[in-house]
Amino acid sequence: MTESDDACPASSPRIRLSDGRYLAYKERGVPKNESNYKIIIIHGFGSSKEMNFLAPQELIDELRIYFLSFDRAGYGESDPNPRRSVKSEALDIQEVADRLELGSKFYVIGISMGSYPTWSCLKNIPHRLAGVALVVPVINYSWPSLPDYLTKEDNRKKLLQFALWISNHAPGLLYWWLTQIWFPSSSSIESSTEFFNNRDIDKLKKTSGFPMDKIRKRGVFECLRREFIVSFGDWDFDPMELSNPFPQNESSVHIWQGHEDKVVPYQLQRYVSGKLPWIRYHEVPDGGHLIIHYPGLCEAILRALLLGEENPLYGVS
Repeated sequence: MTESDDACPASSPRIRLSDGRYLAYKERGVPKNESNYKIIIIHGFGSSKEMNFLAPQELIDELRIYFLSFDRAGYGESDPNPRRSVKSEALDIQEVADRLELGSKFYVIGISMGSYPTWSCLKNIPHRLAGVALVVPVINYSWPSLPDYLTKEDNRKKLLQFALWISNHAPGLLYWWLTQIWFPSSSSIESSTEFFNNRDIDKLKKTSGFPMDKIRKRGVFECLRREFIVSFGDWDFDPMELSNPFPQNESSVHIWQGHEDKVVPYQLQRYVSGKLPWIRYHEVPDGGHLIIHYPGLCEAILRALLLGEENPLYGVS
């Protein structure tokens, strides 16, 4: 069920949720009613439904894959959710799937900060999931199960705690941090070595679709501020206490991580995967935080998620 909103012109189709909000979406791949696999892509921080997911067309046609992406609340052409929470993100995904008649089960691929809605799906709607992949999922340092010995000396923990404080108490300072440090202008990408490795920087320079300049718009920034608070604030569950949503091995959950990721340390990702042995862990040896944009990665993600095929290049010795 789709509906347009004359008061707020939008170039993309949108659905109206039960609370009155509109979410904009984009469909790719084979037609929905001809597909074997239906996958919802959950974009990350500062991104949108337009993000690149570089799956080969030959693979899409061969496996009959349908992709749905949507602007999460407050992003792009979607209305904000003043009551945004970790749980509300999963409920939005479920309602989008129902409005677009994706069926009783669907796959979810969550990227970077799009991982907290994906963890929420594992917690709140596991019965709707056909399979899950988390790509460079962010770590919330307030998760109770994270041991102090892994995080005490991690400067990223201190940085995020500071950013969370200024998100609540000094948003102007957060705006400066996001625009000058985290999302630099295209002219200063080469100096962004604090968060990106060499392969990431090369992708930032060569790939269109990164949202850096849009971040400078105040309306976009306010959405990101609220997102940041939810993602790194207190959750009502600990992901490392979740149960396997596929106890009969009827499907699988995957984490994909870059060994050189400067945003999320691989050591923490390995720890999370170790606490949840039903998660299949993959690591890109020279990968940074932008591995989703590396050649061949999307194909590897899909083959592992849909077919159970393991690529030895991304194993951990």
